[in-house]
Amino acid sequence: MPTVLRIGAFRFYFYSHEPNEPPHIHIDHGDATIKVWLDPVEVAKSRGFRAHEIGGIVAMVEANRALLLEAWHEYFG
Repeated sequence: MPTVLRIGAFRFYFYSHEPNEPPHIHIDHGDATIKVWLDPVEVAKSRGFRAHEIGGIVAMVEANRALLLEAWHEYFG
């Protein structure tokens, strides 16, 4: 699970066995987790985050979208 980015206690990563899915990122904070598609930026699924937290996470993904997409394409080709 390559970690791409850390913002505070949030860890942004992807699983190395998901190359057949569209570009996306997983974000964990404690026991909560969320999967966000990168093109377009949109929540795929979430567990443990409250609605107001999800908005903040999506904003972090949007602010770092270029970096996250670059990491995805570098890893998966």
